[in-house]
Amino acid sequence: MHDRIPEPLKALVEQLSRLPGLGPKSAMRAAMALLKWPEAETRRLGRGIHDLRDNLHLCSRCGGLSSTDPCAVCSDTERARDTLCLVTEWDSMLTLDEGGFYHGQYLILGGLLAPLERMDSDSLDMDRLVKRLGEGEVHELILALGATLEAENTASFIRQMVRRQFPAVRVSRLAQGIPLGAEVKFMDKETLRQSLQFRQDLS
Repeated sequence: MHDRIPEPLKALVEQLSRLPGLGPKSAMRAAMALLKWPEAETRRLGRGIHDLRDNLHLCSRCGGLSSTDPCAVCSDTERARDTLCLVTEWDSMLTLDEGGFYHGQYLILGGLLAPLERMDSDSLDMDRLVKRLGEGEVHELILALGATLEAENTASFIRQMVRRQFPAVRVSRLAQGIPLGAEVKFMDKETLRQSLQFRQDLS
């Protein structure tokens, strides 16, 4: 970074550039925008960032971010307790729950198996999953991990673990294939392969 940049600004830019999607140039633009904010606004933002770690923590049940433990989803007595939907990250859980069509429990795995990125099974929240399944309430584990190669490998790993340790628990996955409104001729080969593999009977 340029030597003539004041040290406080340089330090802020270096911190901002560590955020996802922000390189040095975009971090500099963000820092300059903050300098143009009213002082009260920048101080409020600073307090918000400072308080974030104090007021948010991980839910002991699902691993999601919450200001309470357990979180509002896990403590909701109206939700079914016999289905557990496994997602990779908290934002996936939010997306699914905002749809309003799933009313069971969630658990956040914390990532996917990706050896090249040094993400092995120790990097995943398997202990929390085993603990939840060991309680005996869950009859079906729904894998909502996506359709990437890493997701497929992770799903296979979890399916084998459940089959070995909790044979009474059914393991299912989200349906995959041609999206609504799409035409077959525009689909890629992998989507068509999965559409055929997970085809459904018509009654």
